[in-house]
Amino acid sequence: MVNIAHIVIRRYICANKYGTKSTEVITMPATMKRISATDLHDRMTSENRPVLINALSEEAFTSKRIPGSINITEHNLECATNVIPDKDQYIVVYCASVDCDASPKLAEKLTEMGYNNVWDFEEGLAGWCSEGYRLTGTDVN
Repeated sequence: MVNIAHIVIRRYICANKYGTKSTEVITMPATMKRISATDLHDRMTSENRPVLINALSEEAFTSKRIPGSINITEHNLECATNVIPDKDQYIVVYCASVDCDASPKLAEKLTEMGYNNVWDFEEGLAGWCSEGYRLTGTDVN
């Protein structure tokens, strides 16, 4: 049952262990703020630079990431309070693309932990690249 305070914002396709695909609905709080690639790029070069969090696995983070981002996942969420002690810090969370659920899940958990300024860059790595911005990592040419 979906809480009435949540809205559906995206669908993603996931492969199960048999190789078939299924669609799952991802929900986020209606109050979750979103940011575009252009706005994020501008913010990353401003004085009010956000903490940029890649919500993907450590392996995926090492492979490809937006320059200047750090890696926090659902599985190491407890480190957020050490890395980001200020609950009012401007935070942007991203994952692979709009078809990925890692960033909305992590953004919601950070909000539940009391962080007040959490934004989701829902286009993720795919959106960043489609705007012509560069990535860094071991699998980037």
